[in-house]
Amino acid sequence: MVHLLSSERPSMAAASSTPLRALVNWFAKVRAARARRVAFESLLDYDTARLEDLGINRQDLFEALDSPSQRPGYKLQQKRAESSRHWLNP
Repeated sequence: MVHLLSSERPSMAAASSTPLRALVNWFAKVRAARARRVAFESLLDYDTARLEDLGINRQDLFEALDSPSQRPGYKLQQKRAESSRHWLNP
């Protein structure tokens, strides 16, 4: 016999399927995407030397802004890692 404690919830019960919850989640995702986009756009205000110090360039930022669904932060992280490898091993 299986005993279910009141603090334990099956995974299906944990996921709420109410339309209000879905709407709230959608608004949260939109806000997060907008915050990311504003952060990337603010990087465009930096001068070229500062961007090079960060390991990226303007073209990398434009590519990240053009493809937001493909994890732009991850793409920039890869570009930074690539430039640091080239810097260490010229």
